[in-house]
Amino acid sequence: MNINQEQLSIFKTVMETGSFSAAARKIGKVPSAVSMSIANMEIDLNLTLFIRQGREPVPTAQAIALYERTQNLLIEINEWRQYALSLSSGLESSLNIVVVSELLHTNWTDYIALLEKQFPELQINIYSAPQEDAQKMLTNQSAQFALMFEREQLESSEQFVELKREALVPVASVHHPLAAYDQVSFEQIHQSRQIAVASRDKSIKPELLFSKHHWRTDNHHSACSMIMQNLGWGVLPLEMFNENPELQQHLKVLNFLDFTPKFEYFVDLVWNRESELGSAARFLINHLRNLRKDAI
Repeated sequence: MNINQEQLSIFKTVMETGSFSAAARKIGKVPSAVSMSIANMEIDLNLTLFIRQGREPVPTAQAIALYERTQNLLIEINEWRQYALSLSSGLESSLNIVVVSELLHTNWTDYIALLEKQFPELQINIYSAPQEDAQKMLTNQSAQFALMFEREQLESSEQFVELKREALVPVASVHHPLAAYDQVSFEQIHQSRQIAVASRDKSIKPELLFSKHHWRTDNHHSACSMIMQNLGWGVLPLEMFNENPELQQHLKVLNFLDFTPKFEYFVDLVWNRESELGSAARFLINHLRNLRKDAI
């Protein structure tokens, strides 16, 4: 069997136009070429596709059954060709993006929608991880981008563009002893168990760690649940309260007395400058840089 795309396209056109001559006019061929193509298909398939007794060919049950499959197959062939052309123009086969756990409530999906619109054939994989693990994924190049909080010192291989500011707030259950105070001292914080969002690698010290005793989790959803269960205090994204106002009935924002920790951060899109970035990655970087230019 040696059916090619042109034969499939001719067969589809005949089915849709109802005759060899109409199909020939539509695709710019002579009727004899269309008739010959269908005849060769029938020989290759060992099937009768059209009854030729009247003025116009009548599709058989086998032709009708193959028609829908043919439509889908031609669509897939076209998608395959477009994908191959994209790869030849520098489009990466896939793009891995890791979003720091506390930033899952931000509008990061806007960037994914932009990429999908511009590169519909691109395979995009999204991961969520604590900040330290997201940085590891950039270093070992298992992710091309990380949406993460600003850091005081970047690795020499990293490059970034600022996206927005994001706030975190220290909270405790309304039933927690700390919630009884209008202001909480550093000593009270230090002595109270903290629920920390941290790397799964226990050798890495969690960021924003203030307490002598702490429990670890790798995402802010489980941290919120543990804090609401009065298992400790912790630091959560302010956006969680905006999206779920009911949390305000269960959690109290703590006011620190002795010090003012930095709980407002820039959110950066970070990438490894040593990675070979494809056209989709470069498009996103340039788009974000242009947005910053327009905002200045």
